[in-house]
Amino acid sequence: MTETSERALLSAPGEGELIDVAGVAHLFRLTGEQTGGRFAFEEFRLEPGIVGARPHVHEQHDEYFYVLDGELTLHTGDGETSVGPGHLLAALRGTAHGFRNAGTAPVRALCLYTPAGYEGYFREVHAAVAAGATVTDELLAEFRSRHHTRSY
Repeated sequence: MTETSERALLSAPGEGELIDVAGVAHLFRLTGEQTGGRFAFEEFRLEPGIVGARPHVHEQHDEYFYVLDGELTLHTGDGETSVGPGHLLAALRGTAHGFRNAGTAPVRALCLYTPAGYEGYFREVHAAVAAGATVTDELLAEFRSRHHTRSY
């Protein structure tokens, strides 16, 4: 990836920072370090039966989910709905949201974070698990609070 203030950023297919957290493969194609904190962009893969994120609320960033393949079950604050390719969810700051794969096939989707920074949450969880920590609601709540996020 080319990254200077004088050139556009180009990310080739499969290129980026892979952070595997609790059964979700997050491939950050662009991070805040590359975009001057403006946004982060990821492609993620979620296997059947995996909860990507229980309902939560971000106070300082927005997230946009776009489904590419499979059927993603989204929590929208009013309950759950399952959506397929082409659907877009805007989880603006202050709104409850979550996602899981309740289907039988893998889900592939995109997520845009604005401003950037939440990729740090995934890095922290990944590092804790790599060091032997067990993923618990308490652990996730601790890391989320550092990133201005709370459970719903």
